[in-house]
Amino acid sequence: MPVVKFTANLKRFYPALNTMTVEVDSIPELLDRLESKFPKFRHYIVDEQGRLRKHVNIFIGEELIRDRIKLTDPIGRNDEVYIMQALSGG
Repeated sequence: MPVVKFTANLKRFYPALNTMTVEVDSIPELLDRLESKFPKFRHYIVDEQGRLRKHVNIFIGEELIRDRIKLTDPIGRNDEVYIMQALSGG
């Protein structure tokens, strides 16, 4: 099963968010599962059209997902998925 990891910054909004294994094969399916455990998580990750928000990055293994609009990048059975809140400042 894929392992899903999160940056510590996401824990500000979801304190119970920890590394987990989830049986999914797509990013939309993963977001659905996370939404069921952490209400409003999906809204934080994607916008009203379902596109990945600018302040969020998702990696599958060491590769940044390519499709930020439809989230069609597949998740393999043994993949590690990283959901990261991008940080900026000045």
